[in-house]
Amino acid sequence: MYERYRYARSIVNPGKSPLVANNNKICRQAQWRLKEPPLNIFDEPKIDCHNHLFDPARFAYHPDAPYTPSGQEVAPLEQFNQVMDAYGVRHALLVGPNSGYHTDNRCLLHALASGQGRFKGIAVVDRHISLEQLAALHEQGVVGVAFNPAMYGVASLHDVGPLFGKLAELGLFAQIQVCEDQLVELLGLIERSAVRVLIDHCGRPDAAAGTQQAGFQALLRLARHGRACVKLSGMQKFAATAALHAQSSAFVHELIHAFGPQACVWGSDWPFIRQQTRVDYGPLLKLAERLMPDPHLRRTIMWDTPRRLFGFA
Repeated sequence: MYERYRYARSIVNPGKSPLVANNNKICRQAQWRLKEPPLNIFDEPKIDCHNHLFDPARFAYHPDAPYTPSGQEVAPLEQFNQVMDAYGVRHALLVGPNSGYHTDNRCLLHALASGQGRFKGIAVVDRHISLEQLAALHEQGVVGVAFNPAMYGVASLHDVGPLFGKLAELGLFAQIQVCEDQLVELLGLIERSAVRVLIDHCGRPDAAAGTQQAGFQALLRLARHGRACVKLSGMQKFAATAALHAQSSAFVHELIHAFGPQACVWGSDWPFIRQQTRVDYGPLLKLAERLMPDPHLRRTIMWDTPRRLFGFA
């Protein structure tokens, strides 16, 4: 009887009810939480600007490919969509790989067509491709062409001038992957061209040689020309997996200072082929958060800049 009476009084006089008092406390806590900023990088909008698809069951590998991913390196579109959804990645710049597909862009173009605006692409093409063929790729969502001296050597670009000219005419990027001091030899070629340049993986410096090494200084010099951008990606390609922050932070900070956040983008390099040790997507995002602790800087580099550069809606 007494318990029913106390409950009835709480309804008539709710200000003295322990139930209402508890609810008020919960409401105050909820209001405080609403004022909090996003918890971490997983909640922020992101565009992954370096990744690859490998789907040999649907698109057979090219016989001239220098490497054919297998096992856990196989990475079809459906799996990448799941990874993006899990980590809050809204768009991606898909890079047609030399590994697996060489100049066969069918897997890439299928993903672009299926993505309904979620993806843009970087293709691998024959040096003698026509302007009309490049324009057709552009219509399908391709925003640049990949070149890989890191794999094929600097001499592989000796005849690239005419192709650079076609890319410049269409406003497409020449995406170039170099390593260590290779960029020193290529700097004149790039500076003589009018093409927009996108450098992969921080230029893949020698982590032990520091930021004064010739190849990295050549990359910083490119920032002065206003046509070059750089990917803050692939740290695991030049730094030890167990020391990614310690060995990459100086390079990343120098690049952001030289190029500015309006010419820097971020990429994961998923699905991490040819790695000697395991690499996971989540820790790479946390590495990006640590390298760029200012959320406004992160938003510029991981969202605003790639949207503008590559035309994401």
